[in-house]
This record gives sequence, C-alpha cells and structure tokens, in this order.
Amino acid sequence: MRVLAATAVLVSAAVHLYLWLDFARDDDFLGPSFMLNAVAGAVIAVLLLVWRHWVPAFLALGFGASTLLAFVLATTVGLFGVTANWTGWAVWTAAAAEVVAIVAGARLLATDNPLASRVHS
Repeated sequence: MRVLAATAVLVSAAVHLYLWLDFARDDDFLGPSFMLNAVAGAVIAVLLLVWRHWVPAFLALGFGASTLLAFVLATTVGLFGVTANWTGWAVWTAAAAEVVAIVAGARLLATDNPLASRVHS
C-alpha cells in the first residue's frame, strides 16, 4: 500500500512538474504552486517508502485531497482567478493519481491508526 501511495503521489507530482515546464512557470500564481506541488509530492513519496510511520500516509491523503480539491474548484468556481477544464491527458492522469493517493493514504492510516489504543488484553 505504501508503494501504491508513493507511486500515486509521484505521478501527480510529475504531471505538475510537466505542466510547470509547459506553461505554468510563466504565471505568478500557478508557477510557484505547481513547483511546490512537484517538490512536495516527491518528498512525500520518499517519506512513504523510507519512514514507517503514520505521518507520510497522512501527508499522502492530504496531498491528494488538497490537490484534487484545488483543481475541482478551478474547474467550477475558479481559484484565485484561475479557471481550468477537465480536458487533456495531464488532467485525467493527475486526478486519477490523486484519487489513488487519497484511498491509499486512508487505507494506510486505517491500518496504522495513530489514535488507536496499543493496549491489548
């Protein structure tokens, strides 16, 4: 599950890096946002693979949810003046990866629940 979550986060990060190189780097808002997404996704993917703790799972879930939510907002009501459409391979690839990151992160958290009691009878 950690490998799946790491792969999903890394795919989303790679798509955002591609989009940054393609057009977003020239935009004062999108440029830093897309680069932050690319870097954060790479860091979270590494953490998922090397740190057996609930924090990377939480970060994967949050990364997927916040990135997908930002795109949904951009396609519906607009986000900080940015509007987008559900067209193109990059949009669908990133969205699918973010859904997988959310599900895999949630599964990891359920398995290694930091709030669960560690006392066994």
